[in-house]
Amino acid sequence: MEYNFKNLSIRFLDFCLAICGLIFSIIPIVIIAMLIKIDDGGPVFFKQKRVGLNGTIFLMYKIRSMVIEAEELRSGLLVKSDVEGMFKMKHDPRVTNIGVFIRKHSLDELPQFWNVLKGDMSLVGPRPALIEEVETYSEKAKERLKVKPGITGLWQVSGRSDLSFNDMIELDLLYINNRSVLNNIIILFKTIMLIMPSKKNGAY
Repeated sequence: MEYNFKNLSIRFLDFCLAICGLIFSIIPIVIIAMLIKIDDGGPVFFKQKRVGLNGTIFLMYKIRSMVIEAEELRSGLLVKSDVEGMFKMKHDPRVTNIGVFIRKHSLDELPQFWNVLKGDMSLVGPRPALIEEVETYSEKAKERLKVKPGITGLWQVSGRSDLSFNDMIELDLLYINNRSVLNNIIILFKTIMLIMPSKKNGAY
């Protein structure tokens, strides 16, 4: 009963904030779409198969911040990943000029409010993993699939790209074991503080 109430409470928070997020995202998305079309004329949105709750496969949506052939180029960059166990590059050569700005301000994540509204994702949770990443998971790492993946999470506000894959797993499991509406609100607040420009230098 308590577990179901927790899930319903988190889902209610997700639903309400996702609707607000989508409404406030309309104008930024329209502006970004025009810039992308002017830049290379390619598609505005990017969709990719990710692994969700209990291993369910879903399509995750983002604003395209990379070159059109980014997926084809990915295989040649795997050995250069900054984090073992997942593909992540601090200076990914596939990112477009507009993409640098979009990523810096986390604007590429805006369409994921739709994923949250649909119920594929939560506002807060483990990073939505690629299918090929999950195929290499240890039994411990698979524990992170017990909850919906999130737009943001505990590891994003605890070091972000400076963390190792094992550190991320530990933080994901810590979040899962202490998951609550209050903790989600705290993580969301910390995320907003992280993406807001610094008063000193205008950077993160």
